[in-house]
Amino acid sequence: MHDRWVVPDAELRERFSRSSGPGGQGVNTTDSRVELSLDLAASPSLPEPLRARALDRLAGRLVNGVLTVTASEHRAQLANREAARERMAALLREAIAPPPKRRRPTRPSRAAKERRLAEKKRRSQRKRDRRVDGD
Repeated sequence: MHDRWVVPDAELRERFSRSSGPGGQGVNTTDSRVELSLDLAASPSLPEPLRARALDRLAGRLVNGVLTVTASEHRAQLANREAARERMAALLREAIAPPPKRRRPTRPSRAAKERRLAEKKRRSQRKRDRRVDGD
């Protein structure tokens, strides 16, 4: 999941259920939908600073500290299992990524100001040239 962090399979919980969508009558008997859960709040493999960041960023998706992802877009259970794991990995990767660097505000340079004003003058002149005198 992370450069130095991998979620052990023992911490992931998979549930299977019947999926909607294509598959004909087979869809009524095959448990191809996958629900993958990870208890983020109690995960021993996740370092504390990463856990705090993930819990904060994923707060809207968590139920009692558990992150759940579902996949049912494929007809095969194995493909849905892989899709759910990929989705979980992407969510966690994004959640534990370091925050972006803060932008230090800068002032426009003199040349930039002059270019802006020169462009304003050109635009103004172009519009002035379009006018028709009502003599």
